[in-house]
Amino acid sequence: DHPSAAPGMHYHDKYGKPIINTTRFPDFQKMTDHAHSLNLTSGWYGNNCICHDNCQSEEECTKQMKGDVETLLKYNFDSWKLDGCGSENDLVSFNRMIQEKSPHKPIVVENCHGPSKDFKPNRNLPPALGCPYNLYRTSKDIRPTYESILNNLASVDKYHRKNESYPGCWAYPDMLQVGVKDALTAQEIRSHFGAWAIVSSPLILSHDVNDDNVTDKIWNVISNREVLAVNQAYYGDSGGVYEIDDDYQYLSKPIGGEKVAVLLMNTGVVKETLIANFTEIPGIMSSCEKNICALRVRDIWDHKDLGVFDKLYSVSVESHDAAFIVIDVAQQEGDDEVAVSKTVKVRT
Repeated sequence: DHPSAAPGMHYHDKYGKPIINTTRFPDFQKMTDHAHSLNLTSGWYGNNCICHDNCQSEEECTKQMKGDVETLLKYNFDSWKLDGCGSENDLVSFNRMIQEKSPHKPIVVENCHGPSKDFKPNRNLPPALGCPYNLYRTSKDIRPTYESILNNLASVDKYHRKNESYPGCWAYPDMLQVGVKDALTAQEIRSHFGAWAIVSSPLILSHDVNDDNVTDKIWNVISNREVLAVNQAYYGDSGGVYEIDDDYQYLSKPIGGEKVAVLLMNTGVVKETLIANFTEIPGIMSSCEKNICALRVRDIWDHKDLGVFDKLYSVSVESHDAAFIVIDVAQQEGDDEVAVSKTVKVRT
């Protein structure tokens, strides 16, 4: 509690302005300028769960929201994460204030109210009313464990099925745990990053970026341009699970040009052979129904073309790892060589 705080508040004064800890943050402007000099963006965390302020009236809440927005823009921050622990929950008003005070600089807004509050986007309303934010949390806080990763991934599914994750309004199962506390195996890191990529989640890293050893360990995964391209692609479908069982999950996403990305996740405890049956993959089924089911497969983890496969592709995957492939309709007249496994080709 700060002595300058308004009655009943922790970090807002009587004018609604946030009180800055100048011991920890002696100069916000220099901090954001430094971030921008490194080609990074800087974010503001509001409605936080450590010392949350519960404004008691509409007038008081409006005063505090206005004070937060003015301070955010004064110090040239680029994004705003609004948590769900205080009473500043009116995202429509927040968005309006930001648009009015910063008409030329876009501010990325994260709705972190989570499943406990009404946050579902409504595509039938104008964006300023139906989705007055850029990304919205679908889950509880994530932890650096494989179980937590799977639980949070599952939270996106119902929004994907209703087509409620789309450009400017992305479903978000929380920040990435790759490199956090060295808790995940190499296989789990790949599976986690690949899953967030294929469901179009914003890819927000949370490891200690000052630790070069950690960054070096995960660099090949987080800098994979083909995986990032899958994440950035949008052709009417944000990507999601098309088949699931106790020991595996299969996810797909159309990425344009008659191509579909597929993530084959081994969620079990032993190595498994996972099978992408082309007749079951959304976006490919129609081609197979036309008897064009010889498809080109590319491994985007290792940037390798694997060949042309007839009706299915199978691959051995370690526990908690995932194969990440892009499948393309192979319209190769006169080419009668078809791969029937990952490593063997035969003449048909």
